This record gives sequence, structure tokens and C-alpha cells, in this order.
Amino acid sequence: MSVPLEVFYVAALAGAAALSLLLTPLALRFAVSRGVLDRPGGHKSHQVPTPYLGGMAMLVAFAVAVLVAALVYPPPSGLVELAIIMGVAILLSLVGLFDDLRGLGIVIRLGSQVLAAVVLWFAGVQVTLTTVPALDLVITIVWVVGVTNALNLLDNMDGLSAGVTTIAALWFGIIGAVNGQVLVASLAFALAGCSLGFLRLNRPPARIYMGDAGSLFLGVVLATLGIKLRFESPPAVAALVPILILTIPVLDTTLVSLARVRHGLSPFAGGKDHISHRLVRVGLPVPVAVSLISGAGFAHGWMALLVSRMDATTAWLAGGLVATADVFLFLLLYRVPVYDNSRGRDFVLQSRVPDFASHEQTEEALK
Repeated sequence: MSVPLEVFYVAALAGAAALSLLLTPLALRFAVSRGVLDRPGGHKSHQVPTPYLGGMAMLVAFAVAVLVAALVYPPPSGLVELAIIMGVAILLSLVGLFDDLRGLGIVIRLGSQVLAAVVLWFAGVQVTLTTVPALDLVITIVWVVGVTNALNLLDNMDGLSAGVTTIAALWFGIIGAVNGQVLVASLAFALAGCSLGFLRLNRPPARIYMGDAGSLFLGVVLATLGIKLRFESPPAVAALVPILILTIPVLDTTLVSLARVRHGLSPFAGGKDHISHRLVRVGLPVPVAVSLISGAGFAHGWMALLVSRMDATTAWLAGGLVATADVFLFLLLYRVPVYDNSRGRDFVLQSRVPDFASHEQTEEALK
């Protein structure tokens, strides 16, 4: 192979980013022309219709970049596994697209994610924490479904999900490259690139949304990267690395789920009770809240890199230190008031969250 791996990885990142930069405005115009808009109302904080289909632009950019990368540098594990990973990503993206356009029940959504996890399992993308295959299959399903839904729930503020994904994918790519995992690194850098390119029109004020088509696609690919990332450490220690990288979406989902169950609300309902909303509730502007959460994701990824180079004892000590800090912040955020009991029942507080999309911007997009 004449192309150095470092150049190959940079090309995968830059190529996916360039394609995403090119395709996202096209998706915006198409969505506007067909009326594929996320309209205000209910738990949604934006005040003007905003185009969907950004997720499809990211998916196409990612798929093309991965295809070209596979032709230039065929993955050592073979093309079949790569094709199955891409097929699962496309499947969940299409499920998300249909949900964006028509709406799907939670049973179909979760069922498709369980199916994706089972397909990945039989393709060799497996969690191997125990010596019992059935138990490892259950853990694989929980991981894939959990991470996929965590990214979907994290898509609740302009630029947040795409920004966190960009950072997480970069860390997966760096750690994969350091450990000689070409497939993991190339997939990760391509994912980081398509998310980064999408951010140009998704950062506050967002002109286009990724929709479920984008968040489900990002989530399942990140879950796959977490399973595929391997290095010379005991399995339990190795599992700390993907957990650290994806702590932010997992923490957000855990916080929302526990809070809603306690207040008699469905964990699957929409609401303004996520980490991002809680930070805004205490007075932070939306861009600052998004940047703060992204910064926390970067710090966890940095710690994941360090843990991947540590011995087992030091890794557990470092992981415990991070967990202690996360629990402390979790408890602080949990106490931020986002529910209103004044009517004799609990419901997600529908307070106004600052929205930076102006009517002029939307009218410009709708032209």
C-alpha cells in the first residue's frame, strides 16, 4: 500500500466533511421544496419551521467516503463485515426517515434497533465480556439499542448531537489508529467528517435538522465503533474506553429517564428536561450550553485515550475518578427545576428556551 495510513485517515475525514458540506445545502433546498419541515409545537423549542433531511446528507457523505476508503485500503477483516455495518446504518436511517415523515410507534423503532444489534452480532460485531454467548448477545443488544437511542435523545438543541458525535468519532478514530485498527479508524474518521460538515448549517442558529434519520444512523455507527474497538487489556478494562467516549449521551439519557419515571412521565416522550435544557435553565445561552457539553465530551475522550494506555489498576482508578465527578455533576443537574407541579400533576415544563433561528432566516431558507 503506497498511501501512508496517516494520509489515508486524514483523507477519509476531509473527504466525508467536504461531501457533507456539499450535500447538506442540497438537502436543505430539497426539504424546503417538498415541505419536509420540523414545525414548532409541543415540547419543541424552535419557533419557526426548520427543514429536515440533514441526516440523509450525512449518511450519503459517510457511505461514499467509506466506499472509496474500502477501495483504496480494503479492510483486513474483509468487505462482508463492512457491507453489513453499512447496511445496518442505512436500515436505521431509513427507519428514522420514515418516522420523521410519517411517524412510527415505539415498538417498531425499538424492534428495528434490536434487529440491527442481532444482525451485527451474527456478523461478528459482538461484545465479549463474558464466556456465555447468550449473555454477551444480550449485552450487545442493550449497548446498541442504548447508544442509538441516547444519540437520538441528545438531538434536542442546535448543533449538540452533531458536535458530540464529531468529538466522539474523532477519539474512536485516534484510539483505533494508535492500536492499528484500520477499519475502526477509517469508519470513525469518516463519521467525524460527515458530522463536522453538517455542523456548518446545524450550529446555532440551525438552518437544517438531522432528524431521526441522522441521529439513529449516528448512534448505531458509534455503538458499532465501541464494540469493534479492541486493544491489549482485560475485557472489563477495555470496556471502559467506549463508555468514557460516549459518557455524555449515556449520562443525558440516564438523567432524563430517571427524572421522568420519578415524575410519572414516559421516558420516551419529548421534553425540555435534558442536560442542555437544564444548563439553559440556570442561565447559560444556548451556544454556551452546547459548547460546554461538547467540551465535556472532549475531556472524556481524552481520558479514554489515557485509559487505553494504562495498566488495569491505574485504569480502574482513573475510571473511578471520572465516575465520581460525573455522579456529582449528575446530582447537580438533576436538581435543576424543569418540572411544574402547580396543576396537581407533573409534566415537562414548557418554558421558553432561547431559539436563535429568526423568521428572516427561515423565510430565506423557504425561498
